[in-house]
Amino acid sequence: MVFFLVLYSIYIIIQKEVLFYMSSDIKDSSDVQIKIRKLYKIFGENSQKALELSHKGYSREQILKKTGCAIGVANANFDIYRGETLVVMGLSGSGKSTLLRCLNRLISPTAGEIEIDGQSITQMTTKELLQFRRKKFGMVFQHFGLFPNRTVLRNAEYGLEIQKVPKAEREQKAREALNLVGLEGWEEYRPNQLSGGMQQRVGLARALAVDPDILLMDEAFSALDPLIRVDMQDELLSLESQVNKTIVFITHDLDEALKMGDRIVLMKDGEIVQIGTPDQILNEPANEYVRKFVENVDLTKVLTASDVMKKTDIVISKKDGPKMALRVMKEKDLNGIYVTEKNKKLVGYLTVELASKAVKEGKQDFEGIIDPVDDYIVELNTPIKSIFKLLHDSDYPVPVVDDDRRLKGVIWYGSMTAALAEHGNFDFEEDSL
Repeated sequence: MVFFLVLYSIYIIIQKEVLFYMSSDIKDSSDVQIKIRKLYKIFGENSQKALELSHKGYSREQILKKTGCAIGVANANFDIYRGETLVVMGLSGSGKSTLLRCLNRLISPTAGEIEIDGQSITQMTTKELLQFRRKKFGMVFQHFGLFPNRTVLRNAEYGLEIQKVPKAEREQKAREALNLVGLEGWEEYRPNQLSGGMQQRVGLARALAVDPDILLMDEAFSALDPLIRVDMQDELLSLESQVNKTIVFITHDLDEALKMGDRIVLMKDGEIVQIGTPDQILNEPANEYVRKFVENVDLTKVLTASDVMKKTDIVISKKDGPKMALRVMKEKDLNGIYVTEKNKKLVGYLTVELASKAVKEGKQDFEGIIDPVDDYIVELNTPIKSIFKLLHDSDYPVPVVDDDRRLKGVIWYGSMTAALAEHGNFDFEEDSL
C-alpha cells in the first residue's frame, strides 16, 4: 500500500511539473513579473502535518479528516507575465480567492515562494510588505468597498491619501483616474447616488489612481446586473490597452473568463488543473473535469468574428474598374465581390448585376455602383452573437476588418454554423437570429 502511495505521489508531482512548464512556454522569461513556486495555503492549527500529507499525495478530504485542516491552495506553480490579464477561475471553494490574496500576502502562505519583479514577498517584513503593497498593487473587490460619507473624488484619492501624497497632487491623480473610467463630472456625488456599475468604476479608479503595476480583481463584476456586467467587462478590456497593467482577475463565470483572459488558470479543490489560453481551455481540455466544465459554454458569447470568418483573396482593387470586376466574378462564378483599395482597405461590395450594367454603359470606374456596406462591417473581435442578425439582414457575406478597415475575411451562414458545429454544442436555429 505504501509503495503504491509513493508511486502515486511521484505521478502527481510529475504531472504538475509538466503542467507548469507547458504553461510557462508562452513568452520569454524576461517578461515574467510574478513567479509562484510550490505555493501552499493550509487553514488550521496542524498545517505542517497537513502539508506533509499533501506531499505524500493525500487528497483534500483525507487531509481534512486526519488533521482538521482545510487545503486552500496546493502546490501552485506558474508565472504571470507583465501586461497580461490572467484569469483565475473555478467553482466556489476551489481556492481562487485564496490564491489571489496570497499574491499580496493579505493571506500568508503556509509554504512556497512568491516573487514579484525579483523581490520575494514571502520574505518581507510587515513594514516592507506594507510599503510594497501601496506602490505595487491596486485591488478591486466584489462589493465596492466605498466610503458612503466621502464623495466620488475623495473615494478615488483614498489610496493616495494613505500614502500621504500632497492634497493637490492626489486630487489631480484621482481626477485623471475618474476620467479614465468615464466618471468625469461625477466627482462631487456620493456613492449612494450612483448605479452599481458606476460605483464599481469608482472602485476601479481608486485602484488606478495609485498607478500600480498590478491590479488584483476579486469577483469584481459578480455583484452587478448582467447588462452592467457586460459593460464593465468591455470597459476593462478597453482600459487595459490604455494603462498596460498586469491584471489578475478572479471569476467563477466561464464566459467571463474566456472573454477577459489572455490565459486562464482553472482550479479545483485548491489545485490547478489547467493553465492555458481560452482557445486551449476550450479545445484541449486537460482532463475530464475540464471537459465537463467547458462543455456547456455559450460559444456565441465566446467565439469572435476572427474564429468563424473565411479568409478570401477573391477581391477586386478599386483601380481595376467594372470590366475587370465582372471578369473575375464570371471566372469564379460569384454573384458579387468586395472592392478594396490597393492596401486592402475595404471600399464596399459590387454585385454582378450592377457590374454588368456599368460595363454595358461604358463606365470606367465604380462611382455610384458600390454598396459601402457600412452597416454590416464587423471587427475581428466582434462576438458572433451580435453577427447573426447582420447575416440575416444582409444580402452579402459579412465583411470582417481590422482597426484600419483592411478586409481580413468574410462570414457566411455556412462558415458560422460550421465553426459552431466543430465545437460540438450548438444547434443552429432561426431563434438564434
